[in-house]
Amino acid sequence: MPSRHHPFRVAAAVACVVLGLGLIGGAATGSWLTGDSAADPAARDTFATARGLWHSVPVDTLFPRTLAGDGAGPGGADREWTRIGVAPDSGCAGTLDPLLLGTLRPVGCARVLRATYVDATSSNVTTVGLVFTQADAVAMDTLRTRFRNESLGERADLMPRTFPVKGTVAGGFGDAQRASWTVNVLTEAPVVVFAVSGFADGRKVPAPQPVDKAMAKGATTAPAQSGLGHEAKGIADRIERGLRKTVSARTAASQ
Repeated sequence: MPSRHHPFRVAAAVACVVLGLGLIGGAATGSWLTGDSAADPAARDTFATARGLWHSVPVDTLFPRTLAGDGAGPGGADREWTRIGVAPDSGCAGTLDPLLLGTLRPVGCARVLRATYVDATSSNVTTVGLVFTQADAVAMDTLRTRFRNESLGERADLMPRTFPVKGTVAGGFGDAQRASWTVNVLTEAPVVVFAVSGFADGRKVPAPQPVDKAMAKGATTAPAQSGLGHEAKGIADRIERGLRKTVSARTAASQ
């Protein structure tokens, strides 16, 4: 005797199939839309390569002895910077301010590399740093979003610390001498790039400014008038570009 399907049961079965397909399709679409690079083998390879650069790449590659800042100064003026000291690679506690370290905790700070540069006139000094984290692409993207949404890069209490170099014009470059700074969370590598600038004569700066404000048109503060926002941004940008180039080359060579 032929079986009969109850209309309600048939409808329910169809609904389950459609719902199941919708969930699967939605998950796949969501992963694609959000750029879930944690599931991307190429992204994992890039992050794995970048994570070990702090101990496998020559210091002159990460922090070149000289940097050319074509058009990097106020009004598009050219700049040139000379490295005057490189700090020994270090852990995160004691190197980063506790509040900044706490902000970076979700990505797992692993190692910090720093160098200090002076401009061609020996008027300004800048410490630039690379914070290597233990995070994947998703975690780095989340942290970058938080920095943007909460304007964390503009908070003076999250300003990076300096690396003073004894016996040089940066010998007195301490916390009180910080004038302008930038912090950039990368999403293509597990690295946070920062730079902080100040006067080479060791003068204190009572009101430091993040680079965006120090570089704003019409800004009249001391960091702005002296171009210290341009110094921090210019050096950070060039160190970041070099890092990206190194990561790309190392990743390609390993494949």
